[in-house]
Amino acid sequence: MKRRTLCGRQARELASVAADSRENMESFLSQNRGLSFVAESAEGSLVGALLASCDGRRGFLYHCAVAGTHRRQGIGSALVDRALAALANLGMRKCHIFVLADNAEGKRFWRRIGWEERTTITVMSHDVVAGADAQGRGAGWRLKSW
Repeated sequence: MKRRTLCGRQARELASVAADSRENMESFLSQNRGLSFVAESAEGSLVGALLASCDGRRGFLYHCAVAGTHRRQGIGSALVDRALAALANLGMRKCHIFVLADNAEGKRFWRRIGWEERTTITVMSHDVVAGADAQGRGAGWRLKSW
């Protein structure tokens, strides 16, 4: 089984929701080069994938998935190990994974490979609108980018 960095073809196969459009996936992969990986069968079909990123302080894993026909063969663990090694090479000491609250199978997998559930934080989301202009001034203050 070959493991290599995720490329455009696999990005298209993973694109499943609006936020995961081909363009967004390609942008994600470009900004996080060398952190996302796929597993292929001996025949060359995609059987697993993991997307990873880093913000300079923490690593983040997304969309870790293994085809049902190939589970329990160590593919998921190998993908995670490869991504964690890549993140460690960038100096990351901590990594997070977002798991859907009702994904019992996923939670079992992550616990089995040594991850702990955080109950002290809540993930909140907001749609970002392209071209939106935020107010950058107030009485006695202004916003500046770093």
